[in-house]
Amino acid sequence: MKKILVLACTATFLFSFSQKIMNPAEYKSSPKVFNIKGLSQSVSIDCGSSKMILLSGQVPLDPEGNLVGSTIEEQTQQVFKNIESILKEYGATGKDIIKMVIYTTDIKKTPEFRKVRDLYVNLQNPPVSSLVEVSRLFRDDVLIEVEATAVIKNK
Repeated sequence: MKKILVLACTATFLFSFSQKIMNPAEYKSSPKVFNIKGLSQSVSIDCGSSKMILLSGQVPLDPEGNLVGSTIEEQTQQVFKNIESILKEYGATGKDIIKMVIYTTDIKKTPEFRKVRDLYVNLQNPPVSSLVEVSRLFRDDVLIEVEATAVIKNK
């Protein structure tokens, strides 16, 4: 009985210790995407055999923070360029996106958005999505912001 108790206590100690030193969340940024102070570009969560990657809302800014484009198509192109750059840090691409939330200032421009989006996502199994029209984003000249969630297999 004493051996079983010692074994159980040892196993509990080792399991508890391993959980404290293992952080299932990993934060990454891409040098090719403008970094806004006070938020992370992305975080991945280890889910065992796969990894879930959550991206902050991406806007049409270049690495220096300059707005790219004045049309929804041009801005969407930069947004997905940013998304791809961040996902690349994990070995992922836009084809791994499973969920998107799109914020736009003009919902009538959805066909133009989709034209660009379709170049990046898996069209055989498109991501689940929400599309929200807003009166304004963080700047008057920004027309679109996209949040994305991707899943990849762990290596």
